[in-house]
Amino acid sequence: MGAQKKGGGGARVSEDAEEQSHQRLQAILLADSFATKFRPVTLERPKVLLPIVNVPMIDYTLAWLEYAGIEEVFVFCCAHSIQIIEYLEKSEWYSHPNLVVRTIESHKSISAGDALRYMYEQQTETSQIQGDFVLVSGDTVSNMPLADLIQEHRERKKKDEKAIMTMVIKQSKSSSLTHQSRLGTDQLFIAVDPLTKQLLHYEEDKIDHPRGSVCLDKSLLESNPSVLVCNDMQDCYIDICSPEVLSLFEDNFDYQHLRRHFVKGVLVDDIMGYKIFTHEIHSSYAARIDNFRSYDTVSKDIIQRWTFPYVPDINFSGNRPLKLGRQGIYRACDVIQSRSADVGASSVIGYGTKIGDGDKILNSVIGNGCSIGSNVVIEGSYIWNNVTIEDGCEIRNAIVSDGVKIRAGAVLQPGVVLSFNVVVGRDFVVPAYSKVSLLQQPTTEDSDEELEYADSSSRTADHLSGLNLQMESKASELGPDGAGYIWEVCEGAHDEEWKHSVAPIPEDKLAEITQAIDDDDTDDESVVPTSGELKSDADSINTDMNDPNDDYYDFEKEVEGTVLRAVEENIKVDLVTLEINGLRLSYNMESADCAGATFYSMMKLAVDTPHNSASELYKNAASIITKWKELLGFYVKKIDEQIEVIMKFEEMCQESPKELGPLFTQILHLLYDKDVLQEDAILRWAEEKAGADEADKVYLKQCETFIQWLKEASEEEDEDDEDEEEDD
Repeated sequence: MGAQKKGGGGARVSEDAEEQSHQRLQAILLADSFATKFRPVTLERPKVLLPIVNVPMIDYTLAWLEYAGIEEVFVFCCAHSIQIIEYLEKSEWYSHPNLVVRTIESHKSISAGDALRYMYEQQTETSQIQGDFVLVSGDTVSNMPLADLIQEHRERKKKDEKAIMTMVIKQSKSSSLTHQSRLGTDQLFIAVDPLTKQLLHYEEDKIDHPRGSVCLDKSLLESNPSVLVCNDMQDCYIDICSPEVLSLFEDNFDYQHLRRHFVKGVLVDDIMGYKIFTHEIHSSYAARIDNFRSYDTVSKDIIQRWTFPYVPDINFSGNRPLKLGRQGIYRACDVIQSRSADVGASSVIGYGTKIGDGDKILNSVIGNGCSIGSNVVIEGSYIWNNVTIEDGCEIRNAIVSDGVKIRAGAVLQPGVVLSFNVVVGRDFVVPAYSKVSLLQQPTTEDSDEELEYADSSSRTADHLSGLNLQMESKASELGPDGAGYIWEVCEGAHDEEWKHSVAPIPEDKLAEITQAIDDDDTDDESVVPTSGELKSDADSINTDMNDPNDDYYDFEKEVEGTVLRAVEENIKVDLVTLEINGLRLSYNMESADCAGATFYSMMKLAVDTPHNSASELYKNAASIITKWKELLGFYVKKIDEQIEVIMKFEEMCQESPKELGPLFTQILHLLYDKDVLQEDAILRWAEEKAGADEADKVYLKQCETFIQWLKEASEEEDEDDEDEEEDD
């Protein structure tokens, strides 16, 4: 289907407007990842049917589309198409009153480009994209509204017929340098026109450029008076498309990947002149599950309710809701749990699951119908359905698929992925980052494009023969009583395993990234910053600067979310520091800003923790400061940074004089005792306050006794030093 015909005359314009107002809101959902990052699991089950917090991924996407007002969805199925179609037929989606779900099947499509070409070729009266549509992957979790965005796209198209696509972007919760710590994706550089939001440059990888720089075509600066360059944006892979997009895929067979080929191709095509625009979301949630690390991140975001209303205790798309208890623990009503078992914060326990004596489950998701023996430790892991774990096992930061059996005493080291029905032998230790399957590893490696064209009517080896796979009933690479093959890491990919894993970033890699951040902190006039607005000399005179207070507020809220997540999940201080450093770079903040925001987040957490008196509030604050003083200490190495903490606390007390005000001296003394604040910083703050108005001396007067004690101690120390010098 090509571009819509142009009409002439006022009557025709009116007809077009009326037709558009009655146009059914449509979406194309790609139910194939066209990537191999979830192997070996996706050799047996399509990615969109894999559970995320015990609900298939595709249900999150469909529920959001229906909620956002989409009326018709074309689900495009490639690999394992029969499994997807059968699932949808048995679900409530086929009979949903507000959403028409149609499936389109193609076994020959091995890329997103192939899929969209096939969609264009198959246009019929009963299966037709009528106008603008939403293009999304079936591994997307979002709660953003779409109606206004679609209308924005249509209004732009009326003014400029070359505006064929609007991409949704969102500022990352971490900087580009630390993006691996959340989503495991490549670094993204984009350039946009700050006024029109037109996309001018898109680059997913920066391998060929020195750190901290990006190459832009000179013509961009010549033809655009202002260019905004960003390296802190996340591509949500949610696109509003005009029908011309489908026809462009039909005309360009080299368009395979949506971003690397299509978007970059449109940007450099001067002949057709088509344009792509961006739409940045702020308060809504949107993320794509691209790899195991983003699987982990999005799961945690769901548990922490960033994705509301798509959370475990809400019944959406026919899924049975769980009950939300204290500490963010979600539990099914029929769970059998031993009294001696400990289920920690931010965990999910599914229906029909049994938890044995002495078990410790922390920051993990347990599926339905699982049986967990005694004295089992499960931390930061995802156990899917009908899994059996015998006594004394230890599982940390791993993914365990349906039907797996882990025999007594076995250990799964961080980063392990067990595919369906694998058996881990007694006392066997599965090495870190291992991928294990009953299917042998393909003898030839595929590209990064999806090549899983199995006939998904069955999961037997016969239907996987096209991938040179074999299956044996008694594979013994997991011990004498085990069953499964440990796949070898592809040559050259071993160093990259940590990027896409649910396991925490290794210490050596963490050190490398931290060093990179330190290197980027040094000024280098020869390198153009990768975030900021580039202007021509003529336009740079009348530049309106953004309100720095707005930036700091956003920065402070991001730090608050990071600290809260760290406390709930008991994340290592090094990793939290990495996240905050990333935010510091994204918002162009100083170390003192990080100190103030971090302390604010800690004190706000203390206030938000239930308490009935000032003494209980002090205990909350003391507990948090004691546990996380190392994090705060990272940003208060200088006197000015310590003074920033005191001023931030003073500001909080002024905003909450009845609750925090009476505790000013006590908490200031605590920070001194814990070596967070030095006496020089406190005394300097007191000296600066001494010249302030009386109204601003409330908290200085409150801690006069403490200040005087510090002064006397400092004088005594000076006298002792003088005596020692005289003795010498």
